Amino acid sequence: MALDHAILVSLLEKPGSGYELSRRFERSIGYFWTATHQQIYRVLKRMESDGWIDVREVPQEGRPDKKEYSVSAAGRDALARWLHEPIEPESIRHDLAVKIRGAAFDDPTALIAEVERHHQVHSERLAHYLAGEHRDFTGPEAPAEPDAGRELQHVVLRGGIAYERMTLAWLDDVLATLRRLGAPGS
Repeated sequence: MALDHAILVSLLEKPGSGYELSRRFERSIGYFWTATHQQIYRVLKRMESDGWIDVREVPQEGRPDKKEYSVSAAGRDALARWLHEPIEPESIRHDLAVKIRGAAFDDPTALIAEVERHHQVHSERLAHYLAGEHRDFTGPEAPAEPDAGRELQHVVLRGGIAYERMTLAWLDDVLATLRRLGAPGS
């Protein structure tokens, strides 16, 4: 997937400025696709040149005018074409897994701190995802009316939650294995 498509989806959900898009990537789109502010602005400029997005100046009091981006008809067509194209299932490229395999040729216990660090990062990410799910989909403040866009956002978030839970279970297994291999008499 290209960043272009993630931006088109976000702008179809709600038009916005480059700054607002960056915030969305941090808050929700970042569950499955990350981008820096610089990448987003660079792609917005190219998409504007390609005619995929429309831009309008929005006056602001006490601050410079901002640019608000929305998807043009050409952008909708580009997204529709991409949605109908097949994509290859993703392969996992996992540096930590290679390190774990390589630990057979060194001291396996030397990886414990690194695996614990990964466990902490994934635990924090899972907590963030669960908090977002409660805030946006399951908590008392979440809108109750059914909406296809919200349902599809939620199913993607549930995938992220499942992935983090699976990763944590695997990391628990890795830690148990490393500790067992480091025990005297192993």
